[in-house]
Amino acid sequence: MGRLVGVDLARALAVFGMYVVHIGPPLSATDGVASWIRYMADGHSSVLFATLAGFSLMLLAGRREPKTGLAGRQAKARIAIRAVVLLALGTVMAMEYGGVIILGFYGVYFLLALPLVRLRARTLAITALALALVTPQLSFALSSLLTESVQQSINAYDPLHRLSDVGVLDLLFTGFYPTITWMSFVIAGMALARLDLSATAVQWRLAALGAGLTVAAYGMSLLLAGKHALDSLAEGGGSSGSSGSMPPDGGSFEPQASMLLTAGPHSGTTFDIIGSVGIAILVIVGATVAMDRLPRLRRLAKPVIAVGTMSLTAYVGHFVVQSALSLPSGTSTQQSWVPLLMFVLGAIVFAAIWSRFFRRGPLEYLLNAATKPAKHIR
Repeated sequence: MGRLVGVDLARALAVFGMYVVHIGPPLSATDGVASWIRYMADGHSSVLFATLAGFSLMLLAGRREPKTGLAGRQAKARIAIRAVVLLALGTVMAMEYGGVIILGFYGVYFLLALPLVRLRARTLAITALALALVTPQLSFALSSLLTESVQQSINAYDPLHRLSDVGVLDLLFTGFYPTITWMSFVIAGMALARLDLSATAVQWRLAALGAGLTVAAYGMSLLLAGKHALDSLAEGGGSSGSSGSMPPDGGSFEPQASMLLTAGPHSGTTFDIIGSVGIAILVIVGATVAMDRLPRLRRLAKPVIAVGTMSLTAYVGHFVVQSALSLPSGTSTQQSWVPLLMFVLGAIVFAAIWSRFFRRGPLEYLLNAATKPAKHIR
């Protein structure tokens, strides 16, 4: 169970990283260590979240050995139901909180990952790498075709866009977490789930791989694009939609081919994808090793691990509470870190208390209940 506890810890860190982005001061309002924390959370936390989503998907499909026959069909049905529920929940939340909600994108990721759940770790890793090498360039090419008039024409017939302003085009190509480039993260997480993360040899190899990917991607980007290659595009630049082609505020932004050489958070380039996957691997392996080999730390971290076991509840909850308290969301007017610290502490306390009485979080319980009809698949 050590490897799963490590994954839960990594999932909690991903949730807290998204808290930093959504509740903490913006990157432009920080300096020193605070700036480094904000920068690492920016983009990297959502990537870690997506990578762990792929890992979780394989827990349903059979971790080390894929489920086959009746069990395999029921597992795929459970994944499909979860995908539909997450897409619906994401759409409802987007109606209130906008395109920053990642859950609807999760639903699309899960549906597209269904044909891959029986592949080996090596095949999944190669697929993730191939997508990382190809899809950013494809996304950039599509951005010139998806002009504003074309998008408006397509969105006019899109019921999802009518409901929440996050339609099919956003989910696939132009949103904050576009499927075209983000599937690499999900598939990389699926590949990790196929491995025995508790084996020392595997841990060493993954640590070397993660470090190598991170250094190679960011180092090459700095060499090719200059000292600003790693600047974040989340504030005032492009979103992760089309290699920096779509600004978060919906304003005009002309894509340039030179942006494909950058690797900043939310740039959506090949270098960004590879480097971010490297960081995600390092966090997951580091959390696993820490939980396996440091029993005292594992006991101390138990309340934090509890947050990771109910990450859906923690993620949705922080939006709901933030809205109820009318707190600013990562704007230039937010200067204090106190609200963020209170949210983190509140999530830890809630998860610690809830986990003493219940096996799953509130939303995790409802999501699991929604998949019950899958047992009738024959």
